[in-house]
Amino acid sequence: MVIGLLAIAAIPTVTGVSLGISEERKQKARMEDERRMAKFYMDVFCEGNSEKAKSLDGGRVVLRDNKVYIDHVDPNRRKKPAHTAAAFYIGYPDDDEKRGDGLVSTVSVDPPMLNWIYADKNTMELKYGNRTQSIEHIVGHWDWTEDETGVILAEKDLWAAVEEEDGVWAVYYDINDNGLAGFVDSARTVVEISIDRNIIDKPTDSNTNNKNKT
Repeated sequence: MVIGLLAIAAIPTVTGVSLGISEERKQKARMEDERRMAKFYMDVFCEGNSEKAKSLDGGRVVLRDNKVYIDHVDPNRRKKPAHTAAAFYIGYPDDDEKRGDGLVSTVSVDPPMLNWIYADKNTMELKYGNRTQSIEHIVGHWDWTEDETGVILAEKDLWAAVEEEDGVWAVYYDINDNGLAGFVDSARTVVEISIDRNIIDKPTDSNTNNKNKT
């Protein structure tokens, strides 16, 4: 009987501990979601020594005509009008298959609109569109490199810039790491690049300290 009473008496304590652990997990999940949903620009890094490669280094990912391009950071100095991609990670809605996080970006400011960025499975071009347009293609899992700086797709940092017109560069996913052989005409210039996250709204020290105190 004493053992039974002790067991009953312990129930509120166990329940309280379980609730505390559950709440802690929820808080950690919320914090992780906030980190992954932090909006960022995508900046291009290129180590090549050619003049064309050097022209790509320091460029920014932009969107126009349902495709992903590289252009100047300053919108006023771009070859063609384009929207600056402002992206973040979020789970891709797929009922049949778990594809992990997708990559969402603003595609216009007025009206404010978001689209998924994806790699076309037939051409390896990076494009953007709604769920219907993207679901048949490579939509995830999008992630960051170990240092949380680089942008990767399906655990690979395999980005390439393809010169589609003179000085006009589109972003491709070099899925086989072979310079896009079989996807891009050999007459076109293909340059290996990396894409880095440039967080748009970085928290100030005071905000960080306040978060640590709560």
